[in-house]
Amino acid sequence: MVGGTFDPLHDGHKSLLNRSFELAGPSGHVVIGLTTDTFASRKVHPIRPFAERKADLEAYITKKNYPVQWRIEPLNDRFGSAIEYDFDAIVVSEETLPVAVEINTIRRGNGKRKVDIHQISCVLADDGRWISSTRIYRGEIDIHGHILHG
Repeated sequence: MVGGTFDPLHDGHKSLLNRSFELAGPSGHVVIGLTTDTFASRKVHPIRPFAERKADLEAYITKKNYPVQWRIEPLNDRFGSAIEYDFDAIVVSEETLPVAVEINTIRRGNGKRKVDIHQISCVLADDGRWISSTRIYRGEIDIHGHILHG
């Protein structure tokens, strides 16, 4: 499992997705939680509609031609189906690691087995800081982490 808003789909997101598919392997299944418009509206920058973000994800995954089954599901809160769904691993960045730890705490409290947490390092921009959607929307960097001004 992996989740996010994925807007815009940048190199950090792609790293997260690539790791998810790599871990799943050919016999696995990747579930991608995509924040709904309502849940994503808490962001400090504008978010494109769910359908557009989903289309970008589908295009990227299709282009990569992973030999893995996958599906995108709406994410209405920080946990989505990760609380109840039976799965093996969750892939997170340094930024979202606390959410995965909380998911395991809730699962344990509900009598579910904990899932493996796979943390990837955030992808750095040319200036050594994380690539983030907020920085992209501010016009500091592009989706590849290249500096746009200054």
